[in-house]
Amino acid sequence: MSLFTPGMLFLSLHFDYLGPINGHNLNKLIKAFEHIKEMEGPILVHVLTTKGKGYEPAEKDPTNYHGVGKLYLSAEKSGKDNHLTTEKSITYTQVFAETLVELANKDKRIVGITAAMPEGTGLALLQKRFPERFFDVGIAEEHAVTLAAGMATQGLRPVVAVYSTFLQRAYDQIIHDVCLQRLPVVFAIDRAGIVGEDGPTHHGVFDLSFLRVIPHLVLMSPKDENELRHMLKTALEYEGPIVLRYPRGKAIGVSLEEPLKTLPIGESEILIKGEDVLILAIGQTVMPALQAVKQLQKENLYPALVNARFVKPLDKGLLREKAPEFKAIVTIEENVLMGGFGSAVMELLRDLDINIPVYRMGLPDQFIEHGGQDILREKYGLDREGIYKNVKKIFLKYATKRKIRQIAFRKRLGAES
Repeated sequence: MSLFTPGMLFLSLHFDYLGPINGHNLNKLIKAFEHIKEMEGPILVHVLTTKGKGYEPAEKDPTNYHGVGKLYLSAEKSGKDNHLTTEKSITYTQVFAETLVELANKDKRIVGITAAMPEGTGLALLQKRFPERFFDVGIAEEHAVTLAAGMATQGLRPVVAVYSTFLQRAYDQIIHDVCLQRLPVVFAIDRAGIVGEDGPTHHGVFDLSFLRVIPHLVLMSPKDENELRHMLKTALEYEGPIVLRYPRGKAIGVSLEEPLKTLPIGESEILIKGEDVLILAIGQTVMPALQAVKQLQKENLYPALVNARFVKPLDKGLLREKAPEFKAIVTIEENVLMGGFGSAVMELLRDLDINIPVYRMGLPDQFIEHGGQDILREKYGLDREGIYKNVKKIFLKYATKRKIRQIAFRKRLGAES
């Protein structure tokens, strides 16, 4: 029984043990650390704290107050009694969670796996509905992936729901335990791209680069929440490892189609037909790109826009057929440019022996700093205005002189009228 007495386990491992100490008592903490200055060898100081200590809403609801949004000082504006509130709207996470439960209700093989993030990933909804098909492995993403691999070998359809930044910890397991065996594991990657106020450690801006190089792995990203639903169905029917990547925060607000349909693997979607410049956008960047193109159309500039959907495999047929019709291609992604979506497009064009200029829009070779999603997207030119300005400059560079004269004439005509 002594093994379960605080400190006995560590003493048996030849640690000097001190505690437990009230972590909210500064004087006791100072005395403890002054004491251990005189000690030698391995030391374990056992400190007990309460999450959110001193702020009643956080103490009552530590999970939802782990990360918070705007602080409203006015109770009238917040609608609460001067508590921290976040702006509520349906999120990509909620759409994923509800769709997963809907599909799990029809397919008993579907199980959900999380690494200590049931609420953050939305899997708490699956846990509530099907507790026997929900598995929380704790803060051990490596184990989550290997567990999923084992389950897949037994005929289950495991869904590993994880934040993009945390999936980096399990890279070895993705390669050797899942992809090498070509096992049907679904990776639902939340918080992909610019995450916001959590800072450089939490931006999910590397996954397109580090995942697309792995053999057998399919990698896709939806333009909106409706497409996310169809992609999740597609992923659960695919006989191999597959990634569904989606951003943090509010969904677009589009209608959700029924019934769910299976998307052809590797097939993109032409959203707007055009001329001179072909825009290839992926995931989060598709909607601001669509807004930018509509703004350009008002100025008689007509680039084409494609929702790529898949980073791997790319739509080889579309590029082979359509790329030669254009004078330049613009790729847009919320990922680092090095090794990302734009790089994949350039590689494929080279393999197809299509010589056309490619302009890549994405994030630079640096760690992205702390800041709101809208602020950072504006800074790095990935919002509507940034895409509009960049594409306009490229379009005018490659448009024929005759077309530019026509545009200038239409502008003068409009001004005179």
